[in-house]
This record gives sequence, C-alpha cells and structure tokens, in this order.
Amino acid sequence: MKEARKMAAIFLILVMIFSLAACGGGGGGQKVSTTINVFNWGDYIDESVLTDFEKEYGIKVNYDYFATNEEMYVKLKSGGTDYDVLFPSDYMIARLIKEDMLHKLDFNNIPNIEHIDDRFKNLDYDPNNEYSVPYMWGTVGIAYNTTMVDEPVDSWNILWDPKYEGNILMMDSQRDSIAVALKKLGYSLNSRNEAELEQAKEELIKQKPLVLSYVGDEVKDKMIGGEAALAVVYSGEVIAIRWENPDIAYSIPKEGSNLWFDAMVIPKTSQNKEAAEKFIDFMTRPEIAVRNAEYVGYSIPNTTAIEMLDEELRNDEVAYPDLDSLDNCEVFEDVSDVIEVYNRIWDQVKAAH
Repeated sequence: MKEARKMAAIFLILVMIFSLAACGGGGGGQKVSTTINVFNWGDYIDESVLTDFEKEYGIKVNYDYFATNEEMYVKLKSGGTDYDVLFPSDYMIARLIKEDMLHKLDFNNIPNIEHIDDRFKNLDYDPNNEYSVPYMWGTVGIAYNTTMVDEPVDSWNILWDPKYEGNILMMDSQRDSIAVALKKLGYSLNSRNEAELEQAKEELIKQKPLVLSYVGDEVKDKMIGGEAALAVVYSGEVIAIRWENPDIAYSIPKEGSNLWFDAMVIPKTSQNKEAAEKFIDFMTRPEIAVRNAEYVGYSIPNTTAIEMLDEELRNDEVAYPDLDSLDNCEVFEDVSDVIEVYNRIWDQVKAAH
C-alpha cells in the first residue's frame, strides 16, 4: 500500500512538472499554441516587439526578411514557406489581390485599425480596404552629403553629372531605379510604353559608369560613413542616416517621384489566419507603432501614435510632409501585364559594362 502511494505521488509530481513546462515554467508566459511566419523588409521593425508579442500571446514568430517586392513575390509563389504575414508595397498588394493570393481580413480581430488615418485607407491598391492594414509610408528622393555637394539638388539630372563619378548610389531595385530614369525623362513611373521604357534603359546604361554601386539596406551605412555624395533612398532611411550624420540632406526632385505605402497582409498560404490577425492588431497598437517608428525612422499612418512621437521626429518634414505638397509624386501601380519588359530592361542594365 505504501508503495502504491509512493508511485501515485511520483505520478502527481510528474504531472505537475509537465503542466508547469507547458505553461511556461510558471514564469508568466503563455503556452506556445501556434507559430506564425512573418516576412518583412530588412531593418524595418524593432525586433524587441516580436519578443513582446510572443510573451503576450504565446505565439511564436519566425521572422524573415526580403530586399525587394519582387523577391518577396517570387518566394511566395515558390511555396517554400507558408507565410502568415507579409509587408508588401502598394503595387504588389494590388497584384496579390488580382491573383487571388490574399485573405480578406476580419477587422473584428483588428480593432486597432481605428488608429489609422482615413487618408491611408481605401487607396487604389486596396480600394475597399479589405485586404491590408497600413504599416509605413514615405517618398523616394535623393539623399546628399552637404560637405560633398555644393549645388542645388532639385533634379534627377544630378545623378547623371560626370563630376560625381564613383560617388552615386542607386537602388538595387527594378521598379525604383527604372522609375528614376522614367521621371528624369518626363514620363510616368508607371509607364507601359515599351519605347519609353527602352529610353529609360538607355539612360540607366549611360549612367552606370558613374554609379559606385547598386544597394539595398547598406545605403544607410555608406551614407553615414561618407562613402558617397548622392544616393537614391526611401525617405525613412534619411531619418535614420541623419541620426548618425547630420551632414545629410534630402530632396524630392522637381520632375516628381514615388509616393509609397507599405501594408500588412495575410497570404492564402497562411495556416494561422486568426493568429496573423492578432499580430497585425498588435503592430497597429499606438505604443508599438511608436517603438517601430523611433527605431527605423520611417513614417507611420497611425494618428494616435504620431502624437506620442518625439517632437523632433513628429515635426520633421522629411518624415511627415504635407501630403497635398506631393502632387507631383505618383504611387506605383501594378504593371504585371508588361513585367517581362521591365525584367528584360533591368537584366540588360545590370549586365551592361
């Protein structure tokens, strides 16, 4: 009898141990009930918020990043990973919707959508605001080092000036770099005209000997370190660069540029839609949006969070320009109907000597 009681006691202890382990060892965490796979741009989040999300919801986050919308699209189409949350740009969202690759969102699970400025809802890429929640926004322009450039930077033409040979950084991004050449020529950055696109290609090939390199996220370190005089950048990168190098200024060329929006979506590959919606809602909390904005420097569409920002950042005209003043800027459209032309042109530019 004594032996039976002893065995029962051991069994109860084991049950308690396994129960505590399942509940996070009594440390206040929740049981990990599921895992979500999140695919975002590089250096585009304060990764400590991922840890906080995991602690609060007991949902593990596998986090991966991409360099361009096109890279993200190819990875998604290949089906190698069942992604739950993506952070694509406007035109890519339009393409994913058109190709029936996104879930419609249940906004009952995303109550923090109330904090998003109405100006960032129902935009052309998601006209009924069914598939996406805005994350960040901004412009594309020229960052320049004022100790190396002593003339007005008000036109894309400066990126073709031979005196800056070896001091120019261009984006290693098909849509962005082709857009620069199109706007320089006076064309729409959404051109589907093959003759116009051929002219843009010739401009980029003509420029190539002047270009130090085609870059992605590393543009920040290069401009901070004074490695180049001029760089095509997203506006949010300028904010982060100036935190380290106050000699950097920013200009949106007079020919016009790109006004862009990035948003959170749930692809149909998701096996955990409700958990993904919890993640999107968490990211849209004002205090979380503030942490991300103050970490990466990009502009947020969250009106409640903007009021919580550091005053200097909140009043920075690079980060928060008057949208009405950007009437010479265009939003990228989905050009997948002529994407093979864009692909060919970009391949020829990259292959040129």
